[in-house]
Amino acid sequence: MQRPDIQEKNWPLVSIVSVNWNQAGLTRIMLQSLKECSYPALDIWVVDNGSSKGNLKELKSDFPETNFVISPENLGFAGGNNLALSRARGKYVLLLNNDTEVDRDFLQPMVELMEKDENIGIVSPKIFFYDDPETLQYAGTTLIHPITNRGKKFGYGEKDTGKYDHIVETGFPNGACMLVRGKLFEELGLLYENYFLYYEEHDFAHKVRVAGNKIFFQPKSKIYHKVSASTGKASPLKTYYLHRNRQLFNRRNFKGSTFLLSSLYYFLVATPKALLTHLLSMDTKRASAIWRATFWHGKNLSTPKEQPSSLVKPEIILSR
Repeated sequence: MQRPDIQEKNWPLVSIVSVNWNQAGLTRIMLQSLKECSYPALDIWVVDNGSSKGNLKELKSDFPETNFVISPENLGFAGGNNLALSRARGKYVLLLNNDTEVDRDFLQPMVELMEKDENIGIVSPKIFFYDDPETLQYAGTTLIHPITNRGKKFGYGEKDTGKYDHIVETGFPNGACMLVRGKLFEELGLLYENYFLYYEEHDFAHKVRVAGNKIFFQPKSKIYHKVSASTGKASPLKTYYLHRNRQLFNRRNFKGSTFLLSSLYYFLVATPKALLTHLLSMDTKRASAIWRATFWHGKNLSTPKEQPSSLVKPEIILSR
C-alpha cells in the first residue's frame, strides 16, 4: 500500500527505460523491485537487445505494467535505450541498468529535487555494490578532465558512514541510474550510438552541461548495482570499449589545443601504460583489446556519424 503522502501528491510521470541482453533473470529481479516501488506514476520500458538466450516475452504476464521492445539485433547500450527513449512519455526519464535493485522510495527524492529547480537536467542516486550493500560505488564525481578524459569518483569502495549525505552538484551522473529531464532528449538528441558501450552517458551529460543545465547527486535515493553483470568486470570486451571510447569522447567534444593535448595523452601515455600493464600481468586478451581499440581510431579518422536505432524495426509489446 502506498503512503498517504505519496497518494495525495500530484507526481509527474516518470518513464523508466532499461536494456536487457541475455540476462532475463536479472531483468526479472529488477522489475520485481520496481513493482514494489512506491512512486505512483510510472511508465516502464524494457528493451531486449538482440538476446540469444532468455525470452522476455515470458515476463509479460508477471509484469503487465511494463512495455517490452524486442530488437532483432544488439544495438549496444545507447542504441537499445534509444528504441525506448523515442517512445517514452514521461516528464522525466530514468535510465536504469537491468542489473540493479532499487529501494522502495528511491525515486521521490530525485523527482522532488528536479521539480524544485528547472535548471537541473540530470540527477543520480547514491549507488551501492549489491554484493556488499554497505559499500559505495557512486556518490558523485569530479568533472571529466579535458586532457585525460577521466574523472574521480567520490566514495568508490568506501563504507557508507554518512560522509556523502549532502545533496550536491556533481561532475557527471552514473549510467546505472540517472534521472533525466525528458525535454532534453528532444532538445539535444538521443544517446550517441557509435559508443555502443560506455561513455555514452558522459557524452550526453556533457551536452546537458554545455546547454546550461546542472547535474546533481541525491543521496536520499539509493539503489544496489550488480556491477558489469553483462560484460564482465575485467573482460576484453569492457576493456576494448572503455579504451576506444575514451578517445572518441575527446574527438566529439573538444577542439583546438585541448583536443591535441588529449590525443597526445591518449596515444603516448594512456595506451602504452595500459598495454604494458596487461602484458606484465600476462593478460594477452586485454592487451589485444587495447591495441584494437587504439587502431580503431586509425581506421576511422573522421568521427563516425550517427546510425539511429530508429532504422531497426523492433517488435513492441504494449502491455497496457
